[in-house]
Amino acid sequence: MNKKSLKPIIWDDEKKELILIDQRKLPNKLEYFICKTYEDVAYAIKEMVVRGAPAIGVSASYGMALAEIKNEDILNAYNTLKNTRPTAVNLFWALDRCLTAYKNGRSILEEAKKIHKEDIEICKNIGIIGEKLIDDGDTILTHCNAGALATSAYGTALSVIRFAFYNGKKIRVIADETRPRLQGAKLTAFELNYEGIPVKVITDNTAGFLMQKGEIDKIIVGADRILADGTVYNKIGTYSLAVLSKYHEIPFYVAAPLSTFDLTSKEEDVIIEERDEKEVAYIDGVKIIPEGVGCYNYAFDKTPPDLITAIITEKGIVKPNKDEILKLFSK
Repeated sequence: MNKKSLKPIIWDDEKKELILIDQRKLPNKLEYFICKTYEDVAYAIKEMVVRGAPAIGVSASYGMALAEIKNEDILNAYNTLKNTRPTAVNLFWALDRCLTAYKNGRSILEEAKKIHKEDIEICKNIGIIGEKLIDDGDTILTHCNAGALATSAYGTALSVIRFAFYNGKKIRVIADETRPRLQGAKLTAFELNYEGIPVKVITDNTAGFLMQKGEIDKIIVGADRILADGTVYNKIGTYSLAVLSKYHEIPFYVAAPLSTFDLTSKEEDVIIEERDEKEVAYIDGVKIIPEGVGCYNYAFDKTPPDLITAIITEKGIVKPNKDEILKLFSK
């Protein structure tokens, strides 16, 4: 790992505490949020102290471990953590693994540590595999934050970018600001700049113009849930980018671990999270719309497989169709 790499999730074995970078404070302050109970972890997930599908899953597993350590009701902890965010499938995947470990008489803490360690290796492999798609001199557009801050290390989409950079490719990154919570401006730009990777921020509505000008070579985003047919659920605005990339004939890649795939749900089963209107109505505490005017605040959208060039996983790069996706799970 790069010597300046961020560690967004830390387990303190001595104090039995979960330490999270408080992403609400970035980029102005690098502060940590201490979780001593599963309720603290649930709060951290719901209020977006920690966010990003893999990071949510890892954090939730440590939340279950905290309940185990304190001899609390495991099923209550499971249900509380499960109800924090409805769309990111990694949350349910990690909680189910921890619950299975508990029912089989195994340590939840050891399972959480295993999930954490696996996530680091998975993200590293996504980067190693995906960077082969990046050419020297590429300008890459990304959306929201699918970096180290969204995982245990490296990231998913940003892992591909990181390893291209680590391998000496002269690249630059364009980060959509990603309204309303500005994860691209506050988080992606922060961590890329932290490692010295060239990055510029644009307003979300600038992306199409840059594509029209021929200034974008590739688009790489993360995912919060991928169905068996290759339908991708990711941060709101992803679908718009995919439509634009199709029109401008720009490769559109999704980077995600296998734990993000949901092979059983159908589109009608997926709940698209709607968050508080205040996130749209206010920016950093300052109201920007008139009194009495409401807002839509969908946190995610749906991108159909015909708009996606390929999906980058820790086991390989696949076309977004059911046959290829199912082959991944048989490897």
